Amino acid sequence: MHIDAKNLENNSLIEGDICIVGAGAAGISMAMEWNNTPHKVILLEGGGFKYEDEMQELYAGKSTGQHYYPMKSIRLHYFGGTTGHWAGWCAVFDEIDFKKRDWIPQSGWPITLADINPFYPRAQRYVEVDKDDFTLDHWLKKDKSFKPFPLDETKVWSKMWQFSPPTRFGEKYKDSIVNSRNVHLYTYANVVDIAADESVSAIREVTVKNLAGKQHRVRAKYFILACCSVQNARLLLASNKQAKNGLGNDHDKVGRNFMEHLEMKTSSLWVADPADINLYKMDFGKTKARAELAIGEKLQEKYKILNGTSSLTPLEIAIDRPAFIEIWQDEENALKKGIAKYDETKKQPTKLDIPKGFKAYELFTRMEQAPNPNSRITLDTEKDALGMPRAKLHWELTHLERDSLRDINRIIGQEVGRASMGRVKIYDYLQKDGDPEWPSFTGGGWHHMGTTRMSEDPKQGVTDANCKVHGIRNLYVAGASNFVTAGAVNPTLTLIALTMRLSDELKKKIKK
Repeated sequence: MHIDAKNLENNSLIEGDICIVGAGAAGISMAMEWNNTPHKVILLEGGGFKYEDEMQELYAGKSTGQHYYPMKSIRLHYFGGTTGHWAGWCAVFDEIDFKKRDWIPQSGWPITLADINPFYPRAQRYVEVDKDDFTLDHWLKKDKSFKPFPLDETKVWSKMWQFSPPTRFGEKYKDSIVNSRNVHLYTYANVVDIAADESVSAIREVTVKNLAGKQHRVRAKYFILACCSVQNARLLLASNKQAKNGLGNDHDKVGRNFMEHLEMKTSSLWVADPADINLYKMDFGKTKARAELAIGEKLQEKYKILNGTSSLTPLEIAIDRPAFIEIWQDEENALKKGIAKYDETKKQPTKLDIPKGFKAYELFTRMEQAPNPNSRITLDTEKDALGMPRAKLHWELTHLERDSLRDINRIIGQEVGRASMGRVKIYDYLQKDGDPEWPSFTGGGWHHMGTTRMSEDPKQGVTDANCKVHGIRNLYVAGASNFVTAGAVNPTLTLIALTMRLSDELKKKIKK
């Protein structure tokens, strides 16, 4: 069922069993899990069914620290959310991602990969990725043309990815939600405040507003924040009438540890012409699966580095390709075209003087950012058109990110040389001593994580192992803001799997 909140009588009371705030990948997948159940589900979406600049303007904000994308354009504000620009890249987290690593401060999840693994197949269905697993052995049997590089797999291994069409959740699941008998979708319903009971131990209701001047109240047994890492933190911090620092923020953890994936040109790989790279090739819109070069767990521990993977692109194509941080500074361009369309554009390769008998590739490294409490979301003094304080991002990187980028490429180079395949030339900016400024092309993948991180200890995080906000018995958070560490791969598949796990937990609770 669909209701436009602009058309409701002002100050209406909306009631249900569960209330999901946000209709992006997490919110829609959770709503679909509750479709055709006996429970009344309220799904609140701040925008409508298409892009509108006045709605997108509500996401505008400021950023400091490391140069970042414009705040207005980093998330889409309509039904389907940022899946409207998603490029469809899917891979699973590694075991090491969940472990406490003594060289990475504040690492270590309260759950393990084994807790997430059972939910990946369900997540794959939502993003329209085949039920195939992500092991290299599986894909070598499935596609005989795949041949991994002859490297020591304990040092450098081939990590598999699969690719969604990509699924646009706002298109794929619109009819199911709109025609549902028990899921009630309210568009133009921006949550601007969360009210708790007198003891601030349970949420009583949320207040929604829209630009038509309407205001409504929503009550439910359970509330799930599924906006995004920036907006989840913004909403908790702004709900400060009963808790002066914001809900769930007794220990100043809401908004902290904002993480991105660094996505950087890091080196060039020169290999003998006969080298078979079919396993590592990418043809946008056609490739269903491919591998990237990853560093083994023991070497990560030995060299005290972050987890990351490197992909291969023909150097003549990659050498002149501008970094995304340079392309998407124009808000209108970023919002209306999107990253996927840029990747699909065709460009004449640059002619390079490559010695006969060799091929050259650029290594593009995607790597986790270490949890850093100084990298964070706070509230600005400026307010949006609905009276909500705007979000302010301070993105801060450390020497660990720089050292890890260099060592990942150095290890790959050593292994390629040992196998007599060729050589790796690490780019100059990673070879400089000391800690100079990051280059202008330093950027991320629009992968926001960590602002309501999981922890069994309320003093160290915002949510528990079941994504419940500490100290508030009926408030949960869905999505990548729960992540403790970022992993080496894009977060979409894992955040949906985590949402499936949360959905099952809530079904147990509501059944009782």
